[in-house]
Amino acid sequence: QVQLVESGGGLVQAGGSLRLSCAASGRSFNTGAMGWFRQAPGKEREFVAGVNWSGSNTYYADSVKGRFTISRDTAKNTVYLQMNSLQPEDTAVYYCAARQWVMYGVTVTDYPYWGQGTQVTISS
Repeated sequence: QVQLVESGGGLVQAGGSLRLSCAASGRSFNTGAMGWFRQAPGKEREFVAGVNWSGSNTYYADSVKGRFTISRDTAKNTVYLQMNSLQPEDTAVYYCAARQWVMYGVTVTDYPYWGQGTQVTISS
């Protein structure tokens, strides 16, 4: 059984930073891409960042480009999302997702495996 477990969410003030982690277990994702999505109240789940199987290729939504960094540790089967210069509009539940293909996707339907989500709240 596949499991993705996110951690690192919390409450921070605007301008602050958080680092989210997602640990994968149950199968090896070293040959698969991973991504981060977020969902704010009343809004659809949206793509935030993606990383290919080796970590050599990343892609970001325009809204987070230059502030967020996605990375992965293949030895630990873990993907990270470093979030800097956080703003109130970044408040959302953040989800980790995984797929079997080497390149990331940018839509929800590109990923068959999902974590339970971690809440990120930014106060102004």
